[in-house]
Amino acid sequence: MSTEPETTEEAGPGTPETPGTTEQDAAGVAGDAEAGDAGDAGDAEGSVPGEDVGSGDGEGEPGADGSAGTGGDTAEGSDSGGLSEAEAELAAQRIERERIERRKAEKTNPIASGAKLSGTAADLLAAVRAVESGEKPTATVFAEPAPPRRTAPEPVNRPRPAPAPVPAGGPAPEAVDAVRRVLADGGAPDTLAPQAAEALGEGADTALREDPWQLLRIAGVRPEQADGFARALLGADCGPDDERRGRAVTVWLLEQAAVAGHTALDLATLTAALGRQGVPDPDAAVQDALAEGEALVFQDALEEPGAPAPAPEDTDEEQERPVRVLVGLERYALAEESLADGLARLVNSLSEADGQRWETAAAGLSGGAAELGRAVAGHGLVLHTGGEAARAEPAALLGAARAAGLRAFAACHTPDGSLRLAARLDGGPAERGVGTVAGLLSGAEGPGRDADGALELDLLIVPDAPQLDVESAAMLVESLPDGARLVLSGDPGVLWSAGPGRVFADLLAAGFCPVTASRVPDPGPLGELVSGIGIGELNQVAAPGKEIVIVPVRDAGEAVHRTVQLVADSVPRAIGVPADQTVVITPGHGGAAGTRALNAALKERLNPGPGRFGGFDPGDRIVHCPAPGRTVPGVVVKADTDGLHLSCAGAPVVVPRERVESGVRHGWALTAHQAAGSRWPAAVVVLPGDAAQALSRPWVYTAFGRAERHLSVVHGVEQALPKAVAEVPAKPRTTRLHTLLRTQEARA
Repeated sequence: MSTEPETTEEAGPGTPETPGTTEQDAAGVAGDAEAGDAGDAGDAEGSVPGEDVGSGDGEGEPGADGSAGTGGDTAEGSDSGGLSEAEAELAAQRIERERIERRKAEKTNPIASGAKLSGTAADLLAAVRAVESGEKPTATVFAEPAPPRRTAPEPVNRPRPAPAPVPAGGPAPEAVDAVRRVLADGGAPDTLAPQAAEALGEGADTALREDPWQLLRIAGVRPEQADGFARALLGADCGPDDERRGRAVTVWLLEQAAVAGHTALDLATLTAALGRQGVPDPDAAVQDALAEGEALVFQDALEEPGAPAPAPEDTDEEQERPVRVLVGLERYALAEESLADGLARLVNSLSEADGQRWETAAAGLSGGAAELGRAVAGHGLVLHTGGEAARAEPAALLGAARAAGLRAFAACHTPDGSLRLAARLDGGPAERGVGTVAGLLSGAEGPGRDADGALELDLLIVPDAPQLDVESAAMLVESLPDGARLVLSGDPGVLWSAGPGRVFADLLAAGFCPVTASRVPDPGPLGELVSGIGIGELNQVAAPGKEIVIVPVRDAGEAVHRTVQLVADSVPRAIGVPADQTVVITPGHGGAAGTRALNAALKERLNPGPGRFGGFDPGDRIVHCPAPGRTVPGVVVKADTDGLHLSCAGAPVVVPRERVESGVRHGWALTAHQAAGSRWPAAVVVLPGDAAQALSRPWVYTAFGRAERHLSVVHGVEQALPKAVAEVPAKPRTTRLHTLLRTQEARA
């Protein structure tokens, strides 16, 4: 392991990083841990609502609450007036919602600057703006998944149906004006009116006046701010024991839990969090939320390690098992149940019709790819684990399946992942059947759909499966026809998804389907270092080509200075990697060495300018959030009356002026969640002294693994780094998928 090129003394990677962030609590206070800014969920994952674990402004993805800007208005492509990928994605989700409602029946805008505001109104506006700009966490919203569909017909050459157009505009101006008057009466900034009108829908002004705590539906608003609004409107009729307050705070806590990755909360945990929020009767508040349909309750059997799944007929008293009572929001409950049902459908709907073609495809493979091919030939669902080098195995399977005449497609987490996978097949992504999950779901990439809405596929490979949240996974599975094969592939050591759930980890733990583990190691000193981290060991690694450099620093100010020096000078000069191919990764957005501080310093050095368009200039590196939960790196091209023109993954994107503040931020420095699924020739990982509490083995594994040729570690956390690697696993998430899969297994 080397020191900084020509500048620093050698040190081992035994110094941990700590950003200016702490674990996020359920009230949305997340230190500055990366909690979803512009599509990343934060290293505060796993925290429980109401925990007093720090203060600050944990980042949230812009508009991810579905109310204060969903990103769906972003115009993408050279024609800013055309239908964008984000709009197509939202349209697809709307269709999914309509379909599930039909099946149920069969069975039974930007905020103004606010410079003139003061006091409570200014605080409230600042909180909401923090979420919209990615400075506070908020929930990721996707459509409800659709129910199982019939087997797809044989492939035919039909044109891909165009996505349904997204209705233009937001709430009616009259509705916004009505809400604005209510907000003014309650002392809240009237600039929140568009978000409130969108979140509450028709009659928003009446709903808000009758129940002021509905203000919590706006991302970034906290209970104490909603309390002040309610006191101004209700006067003496307002109190902490108001059932409206208890119900609203219950839902708010469940939303904050989703930000931390939970799809549900243990009842005792939820009631304890309600007590910390000043709800005098937490049990009654939960019951009221359940009665009003704001939340759902579940009783899941507790399982002992190694115990067999209970059979459906085991209803005798002696067979009864202890249960845990969970409370969750309907959309996550529906997503997990739909995902479990859909996976069971794929497992049980295997057809022998294509047996010969699958045998032909598997016969042409060798090594780990052949093992994977044989597993896929005989099973509808297969898991595949391995590092970056192991991606060659699903890539080989994709190529063999397409060569055998099977309809096969691979959906990666990021455009960069798609390019890297396609490069293994000697062709472009489109020609080789490679795209992104978002592109596949929106219809912008991949095959068409049949008359029932199912994707015309025999095989779907998802190479970045750990990044699938429960809702996007449910939508993917429900889009596959009966008889299709699904391969979920990925590295189990990386950070879990930005959104709620831990789909890949739950599937691995459930033993629901075959698992093939690649034995192909990642090469070189970087591969050796990251592989050791994966098993809890931070080893000294020989790096004769300066593949790994440790840069010790004393404080955050020095960390920022050395980072800029590395990106702008040392790495290009000594390693040969230019600044635009180097990524900076830090644990959080806030603090003296968070992404905001680093991006400001890097812009000043690499692309100085006045920032006349929302703080941006042509040539700025950015990250764009076209839809909740998605982050796409890019570069600013220009700005005009249409908005901010970007180049993202080689495609032109136009972000309307009113969406720039909430959907675009500088991108020289990222969080680990934002960087997941992509790789760069060089990475500079910044670990300032206050970042120790944010570190975990998955965080270090993910951050260090983003480098292809060179890794510099700006190290200011002393022994916290090896301690995190050895002792701090992924933070737990409360989910129901494992239990639901065990139930499906018992039924089978």
